[in-house]
Amino acid sequence: MKVYKVGGAVRDELLGLPVKDRDHVVVGATPEEMERLGYRPVGKDFPVFLHPGTHEEYALARTERKTGRGYKGFTVYTTPDVTLEDDLARRDLTINAIAKDESTGGLIDPFNGVADLKAGVLRHVSPAFAEDPVRILRVARFAARFGFGIAPETLDLMRKMVADGEADALVPERVWQEFAKGLVEPAPRRMFDALEACGALERVLPEWRRLDGPRALGALDCAANLGHPLPVRFAVLFAGGPVDAADEGSARLRAPMDCRDLAVLAARWAERVRGARRRREAEELVELLERADAFRRPERFGSLVDACECDASAIGDADPARKPFIERALAAARGVDAGAIAAANPPDVAGAVRGARVAAVRAA
Repeated sequence: MKVYKVGGAVRDELLGLPVKDRDHVVVGATPEEMERLGYRPVGKDFPVFLHPGTHEEYALARTERKTGRGYKGFTVYTTPDVTLEDDLARRDLTINAIAKDESTGGLIDPFNGVADLKAGVLRHVSPAFAEDPVRILRVARFAARFGFGIAPETLDLMRKMVADGEADALVPERVWQEFAKGLVEPAPRRMFDALEACGALERVLPEWRRLDGPRALGALDCAANLGHPLPVRFAVLFAGGPVDAADEGSARLRAPMDCRDLAVLAARWAERVRGARRRREAEELVELLERADAFRRPERFGSLVDACECDASAIGDADPARKPFIERALAAARGVDAGAIAAANPPDVAGAVRGARVAAVRAA
């Protein structure tokens, strides 16, 4: 029985990056032996075990055979005679197919992943790459994370996978999982560039055709540079675009509600937010605050303004004074005591509250 550290842990260690998750491959063992040694089985589709002390994952070396379409269409084969090289050969990219011997510290690199790490290249290990469409998304995400280029032969294979309909077998949950991770990487634009280059972008997000791509990516660059969180980065893609594109695209990707709500709000209100300081109309500002639910959810409204500011920057309408201006308006309007107004029992309570808010904003 031999144990090797594999995959992202080895890759990130070689790149000098923090190692978050450590995965291991065990060669020459059976599930029964692992349990006798105190490892706890957790794998559903293939034998994976948790170390009794560290609780890190240890998977038995395995091979896979394609039996159907999509990422679940595989039969897994694990026996003690499966070698480390057999296991590494089923991995997606050469940079993820490097192993480190736990006892000696030596590297096992049968597919020249170390050279590709040094060259900054994302290259598939074998033609088996084409058997799992999720790998298209993973390559795009790694491009966003590391800033690496995609090997020409790998990009050609990705294009063929899209043309053959493999991308159509992607399930929304897996698309969102990779898409969301890519959005919060340091250079999320590169994910879109990769997906567009292989033809997958319009397959996973056909609403992209209805958006202004350069504007959306410029806004995304701004959001990434400012370190905005995922909901803002997702919303900027749709800011100022058709509201139905934001709604339908969010639903297609099964985006969580915070992302979906913010995307729809950004599509609906980007132009109004952009013009708020220019027009300086108190009535318009209060209407925006009310309809964007700023009084009940001020934090979400702040995220909306952040998304709209990134959109404004992308079209050359940056204004550093605009956000503070809107924040002052919100603070003034929130200072109105709606309860006291209602207690006075005016004929039109809602109208009286709005009037007081308009007056407060105008004064501010």
